[in-house]
Amino acid sequence: MSEIETLLVQIRQEAERKPFPVDLPIYQAAGKNPADAILYAGNLKSQICFFGRDLGRDEVHAGQPLIGAAGTLVRKGFYWAMNKETPTNLADLQTVCDRVLLTNTVPYKPPGNKAYSTEVKERFRPFVAQLLVLYWQGTQIITLGTEAFKWFTPYTTKAEMDNFWQRSDRYEAKLPITLQGSDDQGKSCQRQVYLLPLPHPSPLNQRYYRKFPQMLQQRLNEFEF
Repeated sequence: MSEIETLLVQIRQEAERKPFPVDLPIYQAAGKNPADAILYAGNLKSQICFFGRDLGRDEVHAGQPLIGAAGTLVRKGFYWAMNKETPTNLADLQTVCDRVLLTNTVPYKPPGNKAYSTEVKERFRPFVAQLLVLYWQGTQIITLGTEAFKWFTPYTTKAEMDNFWQRSDRYEAKLPITLQGSDDQGKSCQRQVYLLPLPHPSPLNQRYYRKFPQMLQQRLNEFEF
């Protein structure tokens, strides 16, 4: 069993230890075990990570994060940045996973479209942190929306986090933070990464939805492909 497979087993054991809200009808419709985490998709050696809030219906059915309406916008934008052409099918969009990591604050789908509580996020934080600190090799994390960005508050001071979020140029600027996590033996590990926030690309986000593709390209222009 690989280290990542061991991590997935540990997440499932934690999910089974104590009940928490999960959108059971969606998992049943998809024929999926609601205790099985959908932790990430993509390449652990990639430099860039897209970090979202949580899973949706399409993500549960596909078994990978960021593949619904919002995730498709992200994948289309990343595909364009890589290839300077528009993807024409799902196979094109899937090639994005060769160059990026996709994950969320919690590897489960909450009921409805509600964000998970702080209690649930903190319960699964050690596993997500372990993924980012020990297994992912990149340094650039593009957060999608307020919930995703604020998940990283424990890795800097609250004042620094709040001050950055209040900046008028927060969607162009970077915030360095020191990620911390522990391995299976409890040994603490840490390393510096950079947060590059963007608004959440949901059709419900009327202020930014139409602007999101251009904002994403501005972010991706910082990287070489």
